[in-house]
Amino acid sequence: MQLHQLTRPASRKRPKRIGRGGKRGKTSGRGTKGQKARAGRRIRPAVRDVLEKIPKRRGHGVNRAKSVVARPKPQAISLTALNATFPAGAKVTPRALVAARLLRKAGGKPRPATIVAVGSLTKPLTVVGCRVTQRAREAIKAAGGEVLGG
Repeated sequence: MQLHQLTRPASRKRPKRIGRGGKRGKTSGRGTKGQKARAGRRIRPAVRDVLEKIPKRRGHGVNRAKSVVARPKPQAISLTALNATFPAGAKVTPRALVAARLLRKAGGKPRPATIVAVGSLTKPLTVVGCRVTQRAREAIKAAGGEVLGG
Protein backbone atom coordinates (compact mmCIF):
# COMPACT_ATOMS: atom_id res chain seq x y z
CA MET A 1 0.00 0.00 0.00
CA GLN A 2 1.33 3.41 -0.95
CA LEU A 3 0.66 6.74 0.70
CA HIS A 4 -1.53 7.93 -2.19
CA GLN A 5 -3.74 4.85 -1.88
CA LEU A 6 -4.95 5.65 1.66
CA THR A 7 -8.60 6.69 2.00
CA ARG A 8 -10.69 7.89 4.89
CA PRO A 9 -13.39 5.54 6.24
CA ALA A 10 -15.98 8.35 6.03
CA SER A 11 -16.45 11.55 4.05
CA ARG A 12 -15.29 14.85 5.54
CA LYS A 13 -17.97 16.80 3.70
CA ARG A 14 -20.08 18.73 6.16
CA PRO A 15 -23.79 19.41 5.63
CA LYS A 16 -24.65 22.82 4.24
CA ARG A 17 -25.70 25.26 6.95
CA ILE A 18 -27.94 27.91 5.47
CA GLY A 19 -28.54 31.37 6.87
CA ARG A 20 -25.33 31.75 8.87
CA GLY A 21 -23.59 34.45 6.83
CA GLY A 22 -21.05 33.70 4.14
CA LYS A 23 -21.96 33.27 0.48
CA ARG A 24 -25.63 32.55 1.11
CA GLY A 25 -26.68 35.78 2.74
CA LYS A 26 -30.01 37.53 3.28
CA THR A 27 -32.69 35.01 2.22
CA SER A 28 -30.21 32.09 2.25
CA GLY A 29 -31.55 30.53 -0.95
CA ARG A 30 -35.13 30.34 0.28
CA GLY A 31 -36.60 32.96 -2.02
CA THR A 32 -38.36 35.91 -0.44
CA LYS A 33 -40.95 36.11 2.29
CA GLY A 34 -43.86 33.76 2.84
CA GLN A 35 -44.39 30.61 4.84
CA LYS A 36 -41.58 28.72 3.17
CA ALA A 37 -39.03 31.39 4.00
CA ARG A 38 -39.59 31.15 7.76
CA ALA A 39 -37.78 29.01 10.28
CA GLY A 40 -39.62 25.81 11.13
CA ARG A 41 -41.56 26.17 7.89
CA ARG A 42 -44.31 23.63 7.26
CA ILE A 43 -46.81 23.37 4.45
CA ARG A 44 -50.27 22.08 5.30
CA PRO A 45 -50.61 18.53 3.93
CA ALA A 46 -53.06 18.28 1.03
CA VAL A 47 -54.48 15.08 2.54
CA ARG A 48 -55.81 17.07 5.49
CA ASP A 49 -58.01 19.15 3.21
CA VAL A 50 -59.41 15.98 1.63
CA LEU A 51 -60.18 14.51 5.07
CA GLU A 52 -62.04 17.65 6.11
CA LYS A 53 -64.36 17.37 3.10
CA ILE A 54 -65.43 13.81 3.94
CA PRO A 55 -68.77 13.91 5.81
CA LYS A 56 -68.48 12.86 9.43
CA ARG A 57 -71.28 10.64 10.70
CA ARG A 58 -72.34 9.98 14.26
CA GLY A 59 -72.01 6.59 15.86
CA HIS A 60 -69.06 5.25 13.90
CA GLY A 61 -66.19 4.71 16.31
CA VAL A 62 -62.53 3.96 15.79
CA ASN A 63 -63.11 0.23 15.41
CA ARG A 64 -66.16 0.57 13.16
CA ALA A 65 -65.01 -2.05 10.67
CA LYS A 66 -64.62 -4.63 13.43
CA SER A 67 -68.00 -4.05 15.04
CA VAL A 68 -70.39 -2.74 12.39
CA VAL A 69 -71.08 -5.24 9.64
CA ALA A 70 -73.17 -4.38 6.59
CA ARG A 71 -76.22 -6.60 6.79
CA PRO A 72 -77.58 -7.98 3.52
CA LYS A 73 -81.00 -6.73 2.48
CA PRO A 74 -83.82 -9.28 2.55
CA GLN A 75 -84.66 -10.93 -0.74
CA ALA A 76 -88.31 -10.96 -1.82
CA ILE A 77 -89.81 -14.33 -2.71
CA SER A 78 -93.28 -14.53 -4.26
CA LEU A 79 -96.08 -16.94 -3.41
CA THR A 80 -96.08 -18.03 -7.06
CA ALA A 81 -92.44 -19.16 -6.76
CA LEU A 82 -93.23 -21.11 -3.57
CA ASN A 83 -96.26 -22.72 -5.23
CA ALA A 84 -94.19 -23.82 -8.23
CA THR A 85 -91.21 -25.10 -6.23
CA PHE A 86 -92.45 -26.83 -3.07
CA PRO A 87 -94.86 -29.81 -2.79
CA ALA A 88 -97.95 -29.66 -0.57
CA GLY A 89 -97.17 -29.83 3.16
CA ALA A 90 -93.48 -28.92 2.70
CA LYS A 91 -91.50 -26.91 5.23
CA VAL A 92 -90.16 -23.65 3.77
CA THR A 93 -86.94 -22.51 5.51
CA PRO A 94 -84.08 -20.30 4.36
CA ARG A 95 -81.95 -23.41 3.75
CA ALA A 96 -84.72 -25.04 1.73
CA LEU A 97 -85.03 -21.84 -0.32
CA VAL A 98 -81.28 -21.88 -1.02
CA ALA A 99 -81.46 -25.55 -2.03
CA ALA A 100 -84.36 -24.72 -4.38
CA ARG A 101 -82.29 -21.83 -5.82
CA LEU A 102 -84.89 -19.23 -4.84
CA LEU A 103 -82.56 -17.55 -2.33
CA ARG A 104 -78.92 -16.55 -2.67
CA LYS A 105 -76.27 -16.84 0.02
CA ALA A 106 -74.45 -13.88 1.56
CA GLY A 107 -71.20 -14.53 3.40
CA GLY A 108 -71.75 -18.29 3.40
CA LYS A 109 -75.18 -18.01 5.02
CA PRO A 110 -78.64 -17.74 3.49
CA ARG A 111 -79.75 -14.13 3.04
CA PRO A 112 -82.82 -12.99 4.95
CA ALA A 113 -85.95 -13.82 2.95
CA THR A 114 -89.25 -11.97 2.83
CA ILE A 115 -92.24 -13.78 1.40
CA VAL A 116 -94.47 -11.33 -0.44
CA ALA A 117 -98.04 -11.71 -1.66
CA VAL A 118 -97.36 -11.76 -5.38
CA GLY A 119 -99.45 -14.35 -7.19
CA SER A 120 -101.41 -17.07 -5.43
CA LEU A 121 -100.76 -20.12 -3.28
CA THR A 122 -102.81 -23.31 -3.67
CA LYS A 123 -100.82 -25.71 -1.46
CA PRO A 124 -100.58 -25.82 2.33
CA LEU A 125 -96.98 -24.88 3.29
CA THR A 126 -95.26 -24.35 6.65
CA VAL A 127 -93.04 -21.24 6.58
CA VAL A 128 -90.28 -21.12 9.24
CA GLY A 129 -87.58 -18.51 9.80
CA CYS A 130 -88.63 -16.10 7.05
CA ARG A 131 -90.23 -12.70 7.17
CA VAL A 132 -93.76 -12.75 5.81
CA THR A 133 -95.85 -9.75 4.81
CA GLN A 134 -99.36 -9.45 6.23
CA ARG A 135 -101.11 -10.23 2.93
CA ALA A 136 -98.81 -13.20 2.29
CA ARG A 137 -99.49 -14.51 5.80
CA GLU A 138 -103.23 -14.36 5.13
CA ALA A 139 -102.79 -16.15 1.78
CA ILE A 140 -100.69 -18.94 3.38
CA LYS A 141 -103.29 -19.48 6.10
CA ALA A 142 -106.10 -19.42 3.54
CA ALA A 143 -104.34 -22.23 1.63
CA GLY A 144 -104.20 -24.31 4.83
CA GLY A 145 -100.58 -23.60 5.74
CA GLU A 146 -99.03 -21.89 8.74
CA VAL A 147 -96.30 -19.34 9.52
CA LEU A 148 -93.94 -20.08 12.42
CA GLY A 149 -91.34 -17.63 13.81
CA GLY A 150 -90.94 -14.86 11.32
